[in-house]
Amino acid sequence: MPRALLILLSLPVLLPAQPLQPPSSTLQAGFAERDITPDIGMEQPGGYGKSYHLRFHDACKVRVALFDDGRRSVVLVGLDTLVVPRKIVLDARAAIQKEFQIPGEAVMIGASHSHSSGPVGMVMPGEFDSASDLVKKLAYEESSCADPGFLTRVTQEIVAGLRAARMARRPAQLGFGFGHEDKVAFNRRLRMKNGRSWSHPRPGNPDILEYAGPIDPQVGVIGAWDLEGRLLGTIVNYACHATTNPGGISANWIHYLEKTIQGALDTRAPVIFMQGACGDVTQVDNLSPWRSPAPEDWARQVGGRVGAEAVRVLLSMPRTGEAILDSRQKVLSIPRRKPSATRVQRSHEVVKRGKPAGDTTEYLFAKEILMLDHLCKVTPEVEAEVQVIQVGPAAFVSNPAEYFCQFGLDIKKGSPFPFTFPVELANGIVGYVPTEEAFGPGGGGYETRLTAYSNLVITAGRTFADTGITLARELKPGPVPEPPRSPPFSGPWTYGNVPPELE
Repeated sequence: MPRALLILLSLPVLLPAQPLQPPSSTLQAGFAERDITPDIGMEQPGGYGKSYHLRFHDACKVRVALFDDGRRSVVLVGLDTLVVPRKIVLDARAAIQKEFQIPGEAVMIGASHSHSSGPVGMVMPGEFDSASDLVKKLAYEESSCADPGFLTRVTQEIVAGLRAARMARRPAQLGFGFGHEDKVAFNRRLRMKNGRSWSHPRPGNPDILEYAGPIDPQVGVIGAWDLEGRLLGTIVNYACHATTNPGGISANWIHYLEKTIQGALDTRAPVIFMQGACGDVTQVDNLSPWRSPAPEDWARQVGGRVGAEAVRVLLSMPRTGEAILDSRQKVLSIPRRKPSATRVQRSHEVVKRGKPAGDTTEYLFAKEILMLDHLCKVTPEVEAEVQVIQVGPAAFVSNPAEYFCQFGLDIKKGSPFPFTFPVELANGIVGYVPTEEAFGPGGGGYETRLTAYSNLVITAGRTFADTGITLARELKPGPVPEPPRSPPFSGPWTYGNVPPELE
């Protein structure tokens, strides 16, 4: 008999003490995506003036995750858009309720905040029709405007995405985990020697003292696999502005998040991104002495690092076929901050002088004050929804703001769930919502400016956080999956249970 075969036959056979149970599940999961790439020439939202798309980089998508236990369904929708207008949410939910009998409170629709996506803001169709001729001109001709046809398309694709996810659903096992990525996100507000906090005071500024706020380095991950072990889809939650703008129409760094996960795991399973509390967090490090990467490299770096961390978590998470599904929702009415009569008059004077050829900052924010003055007269309070979607031991806690990171950390601390994922820019849009501290003596910065986009009273952020925590506490977290237990000890491996052999 050959020597190699003798060695092979002499090796011990290590068998488990008890047979492994085949995976099972009491729930189904379905994932799908739909295209919402804008056309060349459409408006590119994200600023206080008009800008237009000139080229294409990668597709923008609707990304849908559906979980169904036979009694209740919950839906998470991630949009590659700057924001999600409230009308899209209400119209999509109405269509979903009619076609699938899933109530609106069980459907969360969040925007990634991609600054290189389609025209969903900032001015809504017809929003200023009752304003003066001057304000109408400022709103419709000099501001970023949503495209009515594109809004309809996004609404329809949300419903179509859920339809596809229902078709794709199958028994699933879920895993939950947190990763850590602290090298690509930075608080963009810095404390200055003058006692104030500035947004992006620029690297090398000798008056910078320190960061004025935190980041949230947790990478929240949920993975879903069918009973044969094939990945069905991934949900990722991370807090960082999508402002890398790799060059043309794009999902922004979320494109590379998706490519990294799919490439590493050799899969086409959809990746649903739910943006964390990043109202004051971007990829820009104002304390770095090094030159920033080129936009394409920057997008690849942020998305790649967050995606790689998600892959690491996916590869090591235990799985379960059981998960409690539930939801809670509360719609609030939040007053706006109103500009003073003196400031409105001063803004009129600035606007009447016309837009200057050089620095347009004073003109743009005077324009915003006049637009806000009109909004305060017709809608002095803003509808704002706070929602919690439960998937087993995980809770997605939403708000409709560009929400300061500290609030997201507060929600995680106050939530009873072991996996709490704050989701900003969900189910509507109310602009920047800073902390109370940002409005205090040492505060300031771009996010606190009063505009037609950002104008809620300074207590709004705390109200959102407290409401989200209260709703989360109404729910009972499901158990965290654990790996299978080792079989009872039956003795050491005889091949290794020997003293050292010296001769």
